[in-house]
Amino acid sequence: MLLKGEKISFKYNNTERYIFKDLDFEINSGEIVGLVAPSGFGKTTLAKILSGYEKQYSGKVTIDGEEFKKNGYNQIQLIFQHPEKAVNPKWRMDKIVNEAFEPSQDLLNEMGIKKEWMNRWPSELSGGELQRFCVVRALSNDTKFLIADEMTTMLDAITQAQIWNVVLEYVKKQNIGLIVISHEKALIDRLCDRIVNLDEFKAIV
Repeated sequence: MLLKGEKISFKYNNTERYIFKDLDFEINSGEIVGLVAPSGFGKTTLAKILSGYEKQYSGKVTIDGEEFKKNGYNQIQLIFQHPEKAVNPKWRMDKIVNEAFEPSQDLLNEMGIKKEWMNRWPSELSGGELQRFCVVRALSNDTKFLIADEMTTMLDAITQAQIWNVVLEYVKKQNIGLIVISHEKALIDRLCDRIVNLDEFKAIV
């Protein structure tokens, strides 16, 4: 499969300056692409556009030439940096993780999710524990592309390694295209087949 963004331009309402303009981006199934740029150059915005969360842009996003529309389970999954903002604080963790599909027990074990966490509220878990849930619920058999937006930046080194090992094994097994957004150059260089720098698309006006 091919996920493609063509002539993507974005600016905030009531402003003249574009964050980026006429950006072309594509990723194939099974490919790992790094997305880099200084802060404020639109990495997270592009991630939201590609995954259908941001609608106010010009250009088009397609999968295998067909216009992408976010209906039902989103086949382009976006994992955010701050897991506490990506879950319903009024739901217990078992409901959160099983909202769209039921992950296998093997996957939960590989991610280090303990059974006793399932009955807890999000506020009762650490950031690392909560992010494990956010990652697992993005790893459905229906996921075709995965966007990791600073997915492990806030976590300790051991948790980072465990999460990345699970994700990399899963995307390889399922032939999922993976977009890695990170300020960590060593991580990008180690994981990615190629790198796209948004600095090249920074609009002057």
